[in-house]
Amino acid sequence: MRRPGTVVFLLASALYLLAGVVVTARHQILLGDALARVASASSAVHGQSPGLTSLGFVFPPLTALAQLPLVALDPIAPWLTVDGMSAVIVSALFAAGTVVQLDGIARDRGVRALVRVPVVVVFAVNPMIVFYAANGMSEAPCLFFLVWAVRRLIRWADDDDVHELIVAGIALALAYLTRYDGAVATAAAGVLVFVITWRRARGERRFGTAFMDLNLVAAPGLAAFLAWALAGWMITGDLFAQFSSRYGNSAILAQTGGADGAAASPAAMSAMSFVILAPTLPVLLVCAAVVQRRRPVVLAAPLAVFGAVLLFQTATFLSGGTFGFLRFTITAIPLAAILALFATPAGRAVTSPRPGRFRWMGAPPGPPRRSVVAPTVAVLALVAALPVTTVGMGSPIYAAQEFALRTVFAGPADTGPELDRARRTALAFATERRIAEYLDAKGLPRASVAVDTASGFAIVARSQRPLQFIETADPDFTQAVNAPTRHGVRYLLTVPPTGRGEADALNLRYPTLFENGAGVAELEVEARNDAPDQPDWRLYRVLGAGS
Repeated sequence: MRRPGTVVFLLASALYLLAGVVVTARHQILLGDALARVASASSAVHGQSPGLTSLGFVFPPLTALAQLPLVALDPIAPWLTVDGMSAVIVSALFAAGTVVQLDGIARDRGVRALVRVPVVVVFAVNPMIVFYAANGMSEAPCLFFLVWAVRRLIRWADDDDVHELIVAGIALALAYLTRYDGAVATAAAGVLVFVITWRRARGERRFGTAFMDLNLVAAPGLAAFLAWALAGWMITGDLFAQFSSRYGNSAILAQTGGADGAAASPAAMSAMSFVILAPTLPVLLVCAAVVQRRRPVVLAAPLAVFGAVLLFQTATFLSGGTFGFLRFTITAIPLAAILALFATPAGRAVTSPRPGRFRWMGAPPGPPRRSVVAPTVAVLALVAALPVTTVGMGSPIYAAQEFALRTVFAGPADTGPELDRARRTALAFATERRIAEYLDAKGLPRASVAVDTASGFAIVARSQRPLQFIETADPDFTQAVNAPTRHGVRYLLTVPPTGRGEADALNLRYPTLFENGAGVAELEVEARNDAPDQPDWRLYRVLGAGS
């Protein structure tokens, strides 16, 4: 990495790691998916049967895989798992890498510093970017791979170097292994590359040339798709566990009612997500289109890749296939930043040691024109979006997962219905932490607490003695639950058999366990959950087992 990129990376990393310490470690604002990946990584390293199969096959593996070296340090640094900091470190570093890639897009094209610096800084300090860099979710790694791929596709559009397509394809494959949105981005990139090459090429080999370029960018993603599906099928029997498993997104939607309980209609929530995260996107698109009107092909990559992801997320939500979370529209933020960079004419041609035959099809970029109108408007539009995003993230209706951030900036004497609700939301997994501490204090032997980690991941992640649990990923879990006394299980940890609790493995085996112990256990303690939309817990002591 060249020195400018190193400086950008170090500065962004410092910002995001500090934010992670404040938001996650100090204020304990944690999101379930992040803690679930911490628990999966912990099981893969420290579980009863360590191995990569403990990561599961419902969600893509890369975010949890990246945490394995950090989780391995848990015996000497328990805060890495108890406070979810292993996930935070991963998301912070990937987010810093995204800033480097955005800066690289500007440097590749010689965008002058008066535009490049404010655009990169505004993107880096966008509150949505900072929050998802600081909370351990998969959005930051996915954005890194998507922006990396877009950068390479932009370079290829200029220099026709097929090596750029290879790198873009690898980046898109890694994006798929981070979030399933990567499949849509890969398909869009493949179509884009095929069309561009088809239009450039001539003669009998036109189709073959276009198809070869399509393969270069799409084959890595296809390989990742097939490898992940086949691995899941061979180990669990499910080709696509995300859709067929009782823990998958489809099952969760059915169990929770999806968006039926939302405070606004799906159309309103979808529209507001764009208003909150990219309110000036139309202005930026016009500015970029005007400046790049002689060479619009360079705009095709960001519009195709990010546009496909945004269209997919919007269509899926409107059709009832996913939740209306604000974070599902986060790709609008890098799209807006890249369009702002393209509102300035390129100062130089992209340099490549191996340019292709079709380099500079159309007018090549020359020295920047003196007009400052479009760049100024673009930068101001990008800056103007920041307060809109900041205010929008405080909405309990349109930013259900983000508005708990209000508590970071509120004083102890501050009150109000919405602030009180934010404080309750910020308590998510505080109850689970107390349960983990309660069990840790008992000094229980190995594999003595049975829990379905789809429900109890936060308890496992926040425990300093993870070996006391026997989890659904362990090969002898079913036998242990069927005959708990014989297998040394002393406690059954369960949630109500409603909503997502319908799929809880203990509830499926003992339908009345939560209500009365199902004749196999007696209630030891009940923990009412402090946070909204989180289940209460009951810890049952197995009859005839030690205490």
